[in-house]
Amino acid sequence: MTQTVPVPQGLPMERDAGPFDPPREITRLREVRPVSPMIFPDGHEGWLVTGYDEVRQMMADTRFSSRQDIGILHMPYETPGIPVQTEPSPPTPGMFVAMDPPDHGRLRKRLTGAFTVKRMKQLEEHIIEVTERQLDAMANLTPPIDLVEEFALPVPSMVICELLGVPYEDRESFQANSAQLMVRDQTLEEKMAAFIGMNTFLTELVTRKRETPEDDILSDLGRHEDLTIEELAGAAFLLLFAGHETTANMLALGTFALLEHPEQLAELRADAELLPGAVEELLRYLSVADIFFRYATEDLELGGETIPAGSTVIISLLAANRDPRRFENPDALDLHRNARGLLSFGHGIHQCLGQQLARIEMRAGFEGLLRRFPTLALAVPAEEVKLKTDMNIYGVHELPVTWTA
Repeated sequence: MTQTVPVPQGLPMERDAGPFDPPREITRLREVRPVSPMIFPDGHEGWLVTGYDEVRQMMADTRFSSRQDIGILHMPYETPGIPVQTEPSPPTPGMFVAMDPPDHGRLRKRLTGAFTVKRMKQLEEHIIEVTERQLDAMANLTPPIDLVEEFALPVPSMVICELLGVPYEDRESFQANSAQLMVRDQTLEEKMAAFIGMNTFLTELVTRKRETPEDDILSDLGRHEDLTIEELAGAAFLLLFAGHETTANMLALGTFALLEHPEQLAELRADAELLPGAVEELLRYLSVADIFFRYATEDLELGGETIPAGSTVIISLLAANRDPRRFENPDALDLHRNARGLLSFGHGIHQCLGQQLARIEMRAGFEGLLRRFPTLALAVPAEEVKLKTDMNIYGVHELPVTWTA
């Protein structure tokens, strides 16, 4: 598809269509040229992929590499304080999300047993208990409160800490470092300090787990003697980071979206059987983990375009999940929709390992929150909610809410 459309100069970032929708320019590009050339801020002529079929095809093709050490990774937006990259980044041991086969499979297969559907279902009752305890604590507060601080962030943090064997009392440190790593305009020194702080903490933790294993995922990983301490720390970093950041943002932004769609919210309150489908629809509609990178290892055809070897290719999962070629009336939040095939957890070999855990946490979180707080409402006008437009995972910085007793 090669209709005439201006080539974007950098990735369109402004949420000018509303807090839940893709930037208008992203939507226009998807409609006329779902695989579009894009000029990166450093002058690189890369690509932006926004169409559902094209994104799905690309994520299934490992010739679009996930590695960051075989070519220069060009950033699609300005990064003040961080120098332009002039050589490939060294690989991070254990960070299997940035690996290709066979290295990717060697690490990931060590974890698949920990996140099976069966094992996650066995954990569901405990996750509900964790959620209810947090709701008890929230009910004892005097509104208004910040839902992020009091509910959306603590629940997935407690769950992933228990699963991994990370002391929950260390949450303030790793949450602060996680947030620091996600801010786009932080300086290189600030990002490195956050990374070193988190990596040092996890290196010490996995070393203890290997010496004195307990009943948790990091101890299980540590029993694999072929994995180095550096690889264990890298895998722990990825699991801890992904295990609380994405779900926390989905719980907060999802609540915001429901409060802004009162008719849909009323239907969900009236019919609990809508909940599993509602979670899928919120995942599609919000796509908080939106932007992903790939590197073309050879000349590749995609969507009628030729992507030259050496190109950095940017994927927008939010745009793909809003593609009218795949989902009817895609910009509407419809809790009755069958959102099967959504790409919010990715596709192919890098599809999210913890997706079943995230679904259980969201089902427990939304069900409990709506049941326990039937009069929940925003405590500020919607336009005053602070959006994470400066972060690599989308959401809200705070969600002030209130309720009546």
